[in-house]
Amino acid sequence: MLNNKTIWITGASSGIGEACAYLWAKSPEKVNLILTATRADRLTEVQQECIRLGARCEILPYDLSDPTHIDTLTDNAVALFGRIDIAFLNAGISQRGKTLETDFQVDRKIMDVNFFAPVRITKRLLPKMIEKGGGTIAVTSSIAGRFGFPLRSAYASSKFALYGFFETVHAEYYDENIRVVMVCPGRVRTQISFNALEADGTKHGRMDEGQQKGITAEKAARKIVKAIKQQKPEVLVGGPELLMVYIKRFIPSLSRRLVRQINAT
Repeated sequence: MLNNKTIWITGASSGIGEACAYLWAKSPEKVNLILTATRADRLTEVQQECIRLGARCEILPYDLSDPTHIDTLTDNAVALFGRIDIAFLNAGISQRGKTLETDFQVDRKIMDVNFFAPVRITKRLLPKMIEKGGGTIAVTSSIAGRFGFPLRSAYASSKFALYGFFETVHAEYYDENIRVVMVCPGRVRTQISFNALEADGTKHGRMDEGQQKGITAEKAARKIVKAIKQQKPEVLVGGPELLMVYIKRFIPSLSRRLVRQINAT
């Protein structure tokens, strides 16, 4: 039951995070929403729509590439409604650049946003969740967190790392009623390719052809929200490209050959 539960979503100003916020907001089980993203103006628009749909909703704008005040951000999120029942750590940034051409500061920024920010939030949030009797942490990884992918060395690394960290959290704190849901999208039609970082740190600035052919954020959100409610350990979201996850699992040699042939631009 979600009635009166508090849900915190990072990366909530667009794409999957925004679509999930609207689904939770219009649920007959009334929820409290907390929305975090970099763009305060866009976040305010999402907040207003969530309130219109029936949720109590607060916003906490923050740039997760800056680790300085993440502990304070987490404390402020808990203070808004007194607890966090579901944390959907969805914020992320992608990459378009070959390994040797990518500036190390780009590698670092991608790891800061995609890996270290969720880790730091979780370390700060877990004791408070456990004190309240438990909770659910959902984390957006990627099919690029299941196999290496051309032009995505830092991105894939950050998404692989999420699996290692959060599967460990699941194992260590399961008996304290902490549940982890790994959200693993393939191609979803969002702004992630538009906002991806080129090798020199500039924005990619366009939607990739593969991304354009992906499923809608709304379709992805329906599957994700259902999986989080059911506390599934993992949910794969996308289209035919998800087959690569199973090829990697059962025929790894074929997976390696196929990945070498991917046109990732």
